[in-house]
Amino acid sequence: MKNFSVVILAAGAGTRMKSSLPKVMHKLSGKPLINWVIDSVQSLKPDNIVVVLGHKSEIVEENLDKKIKAVYQKEQLGSAHALMQAAKVLKNYKGDVLVMCGDVPLVKTSALSSLLKYNAKNKASATVLAAKVEDPFGYGRIVKSGAALEKIVEEKDASPQEKLINEINSGIYCFDNNIWKALLKVKPDNAKKEYYLTDTIEILKKSGKKTLSLTAENASGLKGINNRFELHEAEMALQELKISELFEKGVTVIDANNTYISYDAQIGRDTVIYPGTFIDAGVKIGRNCVIKGTSYIKNSVLADNVSILYSYVDGADIGKGSKIGPFSHIRPGSVLKDNVKVGNFSETKKAVISKNSKVNHLSYIGDAEIGENVNIGAGTITCNYDGKNKHKTVIGADSFVGSNVNIVAPVNIGKGVLVAAGSTITHDIPSGKLAIARARQEVKQRKGR
Repeated sequence: MKNFSVVILAAGAGTRMKSSLPKVMHKLSGKPLINWVIDSVQSLKPDNIVVVLGHKSEIVEENLDKKIKAVYQKEQLGSAHALMQAAKVLKNYKGDVLVMCGDVPLVKTSALSSLLKYNAKNKASATVLAAKVEDPFGYGRIVKSGAALEKIVEEKDASPQEKLINEINSGIYCFDNNIWKALLKVKPDNAKKEYYLTDTIEILKKSGKKTLSLTAENASGLKGINNRFELHEAEMALQELKISELFEKGVTVIDANNTYISYDAQIGRDTVIYPGTFIDAGVKIGRNCVIKGTSYIKNSVLADNVSILYSYVDGADIGKGSKIGPFSHIRPGSVLKDNVKVGNFSETKKAVISKNSKVNHLSYIGDAEIGENVNIGAGTITCNYDGKNKHKTVIGADSFVGSNVNIVAPVNIGKGVLVAAGSTITHDIPSGKLAIARARQEVKQRKGR
C-alpha cells in the first residue's frame, strides 16, 4: 500500500447530542467514538494521524495517544476549513491523505484499506467512499459522469433532480497532495456559508485531476453519530454483532435483548450468560462458566468453570471452579485462586485468597493474604484502615476463623489456627494455636426483677 497519513475531523460541538461533552467523547460500548475511529486506521500503519480539534479540545486531547498530532480549528467554519488546519503538519507530505470524521465508529478497516488501494491504483487525486441508501435525505449526493465523480452536492444545495440520487457521500475521502491547493480555492458559496470539503471534488475535476468514488458494500458501517438515538442504534448494532460472534464460538446467551456484552469481551465455549448480565470492557471468561442474575463484570479474568451469581466483579482474577455470590462485591486487586467461594453479601478488595478457601457470609476481606483451605466465618472483617494508611492481614493455610471476628491489621495469623467466634484480634497468632479475644460472659440479676 502507498504511504498515507490520516486526518480525523473532530472539531464540532455536536449540538444535537444535547451534552456538555464533545460529541466524539461520547462512548460506544465503553469506548469514546473517536477512539473507535483511531483504532480503525492504526492497524493500517499510517505515517501520521492528525486530529483536528475545536470545541472543548482539551477534553478530547487528554484522551489521545501522545503519538497522535493535534491541530486546532478555533472557529468552526466548515469541513474544508477544518482540513486546512492539518496543512500545518502535512503540507509538505508526499503521500496520500485519508480524511474522515471522528464520529464514524463502526467503519471497517477493510473498507478504508480498499479506498486507499483504489485511489492509488487509479492514480486519482481524490476518491470518495460512497454508499447506496434507501433514504438519502440529509446526505451529500454523489454526482457522476460514467465512472468519473463530477461533484458532491449537499442536501440544502441540491436540485430536485439531484435529490433523487440515492448514492451518498460517507464523509470519508482519500486525497493526493493536490488537496492543499484545492482547499485554497474553496468559497463559502452555499446555504450554510461554510467552506465545504465536498467542493474540492469539483475544483480538482475542473483542474484536470482524476476524481472517483468507491461504493462501499456495507452502508451501515459508514453512518456518523449525530444524536443520542443514533448512538443507541450503533450500540444495538454492535451488540447484535458481538452476540452473533459469541453464538458462533459456542457461547449460550439466554436472552440477547436483555444482556450487555462489551465489544472486547472474550468468552469461552459452553459458557452460559443469563439475562441481566452486564459484561463491561476488559473481560476474559473461560469455558463452562455460568454468569447469572444481573451480574456486572469489568476488567477481570475468569478461568474455566467459574460461577457468578448476582454479583459485582471489577478488576479481579478468579481461578478455576470458583463460586461468587449471590450478592458478592469483588473489588480491584482481588485474586481468587482455584475453588474459592465468596458468598452472600461478602466483599473482597486487594486480597489474595488461596485455593479451596471460603468467605461465605457477610464478611469483608481487604488488603489480605489468605492461605489454602481457610474458612472465614460469617461477619468477619479485616480492619485494614487506620484513617491514614492501609495495613495487611495474613492468615495461614488450614486456619478456621469463627463468626463475627474483627482482625485489626497489621496481623499475621499462622497456619492451622482456630480463632474463636466474636474475637477481636490485635496481635499475631502462632501456628496451631487457639485464639480467644473476648470478654468473659457474666450473668447478673436485672434490676426490678
